[in-house]
Amino acid sequence: MTLVLPPRLTASAQSLREAAHRRGLRTVQLRTFEVPAGLRADHLHAGPSFADVVAPLLGIAPLEAEPGWLTGLPRELTHREITMVAIGEAYELRRPAFIKSPNDKNIPAMIYTDGSRLPGPDAVDRRTPVLVSDIVDFTAEYRLHLLNGVVHTGSQYAAHGRLHLGPPSADALAFGTDLIAGYGHTLPSAIVVDVGLVDGHWAVIEANAAWASGAYLADPDLVLDVVLRAASPTASVTARDRQFIRRPQLTLGSVSATSSS
Repeated sequence: MTLVLPPRLTASAQSLREAAHRRGLRTVQLRTFEVPAGLRADHLHAGPSFADVVAPLLGIAPLEAEPGWLTGLPRELTHREITMVAIGEAYELRRPAFIKSPNDKNIPAMIYTDGSRLPGPDAVDRRTPVLVSDIVDFTAEYRLHLLNGVVHTGSQYAAHGRLHLGPPSADALAFGTDLIAGYGHTLPSAIVVDVGLVDGHWAVIEANAAWASGAYLADPDLVLDVVLRAASPTASVTARDRQFIRRPQLTLGSVSATSSS
């Protein structure tokens, strides 16, 4: 098996490459987004832009949560209001909100004082979906790598909005387990879910594609297990996971169409 990596490696990508070598896997780091003639590969670990170009050419199917997954969770699991709207609608916001792209990095994830601060229609299709969330203070944040309906590994990565690395707490792991029990069927079999504490309550922060997520202090060998499942040959994707194959560059209309199909 071969794992494809992008031109620039993060610390997580480097640790995954080492884990892959320990397992006897071959790794290939591309110099550009161009796939060399004759290259055959089975998996990748990279950002969405790289995956959108490279994965289809190599027959790799990256899995991710549905764009509006967060909006389908009950308030007791998010502890904030979250909606998905077209960015054209978000332009009309006249209050501060935390706004981000559902599964991409096209719209920087940050607090916007109002909708006029978002990238304009000259840069973004007005139908592009964004998640609009109430502003909350997560006192602690954890990344959980989920595989086959269990929390496979994890790490703390932040405290009060600042980088703070450490092992996952028992309560974070327990919250992740409860989340899977109730809503695991709404996620692919390999995914990353970030969770955190808000006013003393556990809440879901977001879901991220495992093939594009940092590992922080999680066991790289266990993270690799999740990554290999999350971006594998299209022919090997189970019937259950086919609905979660990434569809890049969706507008809100196409999101609605694919979600209802």
